[in-house]
Amino acid sequence: MNLKMYVFVTGKVMIILGALMLIPVITGLIYQEYDNVLVYIITAAFSLIAGFLISLKKPSYTKIFLKDSLVITALSWIVMSLIGCIPFIMTGEIPSFTNAMFETVSGFTTTGASILSNVEGLSHISLLWRSLTHWIGGMGVLVFLLAVVPMAGGTNMNLMRAESPGPSVGKLVPKVRSTAKALYLIYLALTILEIVVLILCRMPVFDSLCTAFGTAGTGGFGIKNDSFASYSPLIQWVVTVFMILFGVNFNFYYLVITRQIVKSLKMEEVRAYFLIVIGSAIVIAINIYHIYGNVKDALRHSFFQVATVITTTGFATTDFDQWPTLSKCIMVMLMFVGACAGSTGGGIKVARLLMRIKTFTREIDSCIHPNNIKTIQIDGKPVDNDTIRSVNAFCMTFVAVFSLSLLIISIEGHDLITSFTAIAATINNIGPGLALVGPTANYGFFSILSKWVLIFDMLAGRLELFPLIIFLFPGTYKSSLRSKISKLVR
Repeated sequence: MNLKMYVFVTGKVMIILGALMLIPVITGLIYQEYDNVLVYIITAAFSLIAGFLISLKKPSYTKIFLKDSLVITALSWIVMSLIGCIPFIMTGEIPSFTNAMFETVSGFTTTGASILSNVEGLSHISLLWRSLTHWIGGMGVLVFLLAVVPMAGGTNMNLMRAESPGPSVGKLVPKVRSTAKALYLIYLALTILEIVVLILCRMPVFDSLCTAFGTAGTGGFGIKNDSFASYSPLIQWVVTVFMILFGVNFNFYYLVITRQIVKSLKMEEVRAYFLIVIGSAIVIAINIYHIYGNVKDALRHSFFQVATVITTTGFATTDFDQWPTLSKCIMVMLMFVGACAGSTGGGIKVARLLMRIKTFTREIDSCIHPNNIKTIQIDGKPVDNDTIRSVNAFCMTFVAVFSLSLLIISIEGHDLITSFTAIAATINNIGPGLALVGPTANYGFFSILSKWVLIFDMLAGRLELFPLIIFLFPGTYKSSLRSKISKLVR
């Protein structure tokens, strides 16, 4: 284990976080929230100075392996969440450490689940910080780090694999650092485009910034108590389109930008993703037509809610907990499907779903035609056994973590729909569930134990399970401890 690199990378993450925390300070100054501005400046200064000091000396050996990168990723996100929740506590807006940690983790993991019953009671500086945590966590702070800090080649790829969502991560261009830059440029460009479009649609500038940060990171923290219900239908349609766009694999955009149109059109995952969105929205629109009384409103609400759930954003224009059973069933299923791999969305991912379906059909075919040798292909290319194995391992681990979490929070005695969808909404980084955690409710009523279970699920879901599990697994550190003890004995 390269412990010095653990400290070095974590320090760099703290520097980035401290610098980004200064952005809301501008908002605080504009709205004259001077007491809160001081809190954010102190917290940012602490993060910057501490990060600078612990990363001052770069280790002579910078190579880290996959296990190390998983631990570093989990450690970075935990440290980031601990620092990120400090302003909420110091300003007194969320005085409880558990609640502040829940809100911050929900932000960075782009979940959007909240313990707040009156969001509009927060200061402007804190509202912007909540939304900015979505943007920071959407693409990943380590991917940003790779874009600006040169490291050893193997280190780059391992860190990107550890933080990026999806069954596999590839390089868009030969250099990993250039890939990270390309991803962030696409991410930034789409975010700016949404801000501009929302302002043109007469959304206030502050609202546009918070909304764009939440949409880009597919997070879903609203700045109004009714989320998006009070905004105009035009703005709701704009946000719907951008939610869907941010749920697309960013490799698709790179191929389009570099004029590899034919190759982009062959991406099965993207085609399946759009088919699922359109198909689900149309079925739901037909099912809820009688509630809204006209086609336009039914389509607007169905497309918005399908987009917000499959991309795991979590905004809401209506209380879909009041929809018919068929529509609610589709929504719950979309919670698990999630967006594309290589997007900012959460969930199991469409790519994994495709692989599981193709694995199933291959097994059926082998039973019928045992002499046939059939390989699983995605985008016309065979999928290697390591990828299939990792997908199977992920799905089994997902079921295990989901089941254990559900059993623990069920101790509180809430109804099954509340408990089930609370876990589904947090581990898939969605936010709203059904019943007591529906779009018009919040997570504040859960006990401290349940909140920490949900915090674990949010982090585990965003980091694709294994980084956090390996970080907490005692066996991860045994070999390193043995070697250090043996050196001391000698």
